[in-house]
Amino acid sequence: MNRHRQERQRFYERIEGFWHDLYGMEYALWDVKKETPETINRIRTATECIGHIVYKTAPLLRQLDDGTLLQLGFPPESLRFIRLHTIPFESVIARLDLVVTEARVKLLEINADTPTFIKETFFVNGEVCEARGLHNPNEGCENRLREAIQEAVKSAFFSLGKRKTPNVVFASHGDHDEDRLTTLYLQKLYGWNSQYMSLDQLRIVSDPIVENGKIVAERGLYDREGEKIDVLYRQTYPIEHLVEDEDPITKEKVGQLLMELVGEKELAVLNPPSAFLLQSKAVMALIWGLHEENHPFYTEEEHSWIHTYFLPTYLDEDVFLQQGMAYVKKPSFGREGDTVEIYEATGEKKAEDIHKTYKDSLPVYQQFMELPETFIQTEQGKKDVCYMYGCFYVNGRASAIGIRAGRQITDNESYFLPIGMKKEEEQ
Repeated sequence: MNRHRQERQRFYERIEGFWHDLYGMEYALWDVKKETPETINRIRTATECIGHIVYKTAPLLRQLDDGTLLQLGFPPESLRFIRLHTIPFESVIARLDLVVTEARVKLLEINADTPTFIKETFFVNGEVCEARGLHNPNEGCENRLREAIQEAVKSAFFSLGKRKTPNVVFASHGDHDEDRLTTLYLQKLYGWNSQYMSLDQLRIVSDPIVENGKIVAERGLYDREGEKIDVLYRQTYPIEHLVEDEDPITKEKVGQLLMELVGEKELAVLNPPSAFLLQSKAVMALIWGLHEENHPFYTEEEHSWIHTYFLPTYLDEDVFLQQGMAYVKKPSFGREGDTVEIYEATGEKKAEDIHKTYKDSLPVYQQFMELPETFIQTEQGKKDVCYMYGCFYVNGRASAIGIRAGRQITDNESYFLPIGMKKEEEQ
């Protein structure tokens, strides 16, 4: 085993509850990309502006009729609840994926509903910086994340109008290490009384259970001890998957039932339904369309932010073919680069992800912007990779920043590349 590999393994193995290797491959790099305070500030400024635009658009989306929401790719099963606005913030933890060059910062997409990459940026990045003698650009972000989670759970519970001690459950698929450990990290940050459970340990009671003329279990979601759950924190469980879930035995649509409970205020979920409303990439096409019309919904300053930070995005590729511009075809609901395709200005396919999980999702078309490249140190030696920034938007504020490095299409085999700043640059 070479020295770099030994150092990497020794360092990451001491971090409890972290997946420094994924799918049997190296994931967290024992390397740091040094950034200037100016670049970090540019990323956070862009995130604040983009987040403001997206959050401002959310009430407009809630006013759209069902037909228009379907045209934006939302599943028909979601229409009954995605207009719900249950807490003061549209999303508790959202992540913006950005291309950053010396000249520009551009939004590729926003994951408002179920972003991962949380423990890496909010906690592990700081551990790497400390070990390497660098300043952590995310210093203080973990404390603000803790406050945001606590505030969100409190708001979610109060929205139910109950007077009791809340039963708060953090849940994920228990057999997926990254999801489970991310959820456990959030639960630990929350710090107040709660429990973690695998999703398969939860039980839905669709109709009150009556014994000897007495209701022994009300309609609701229950934990493994048979206690009714008030707040379900489902950070890594996408609603577009949830609404399709059914009981393998009864074939009952348990996911849709769960969201009915949310609509009836028998249960609160986090991230809230409003986060899912912002999850469709077609929302970026709506924002760009309003911008091209110079629509008065946005102020002059907001239009300048859209022009500066958003990429032209449409529901068809005609504009790019007519103007001879390279473009990307993405599923409106998709993750980890799955089903993404890159096209030349001629319309000829240039690259694609091998996975086609979201081939039936409404496609959106976005101007192609090449990711910058850098060299990284891996256990196998130096590699030339493309890289993309992720900046979190937590309760309406720009927060921790991280880098994923890999191919031009950032997929689930990408590396986590920590970010640090030289201590003298703090000044």
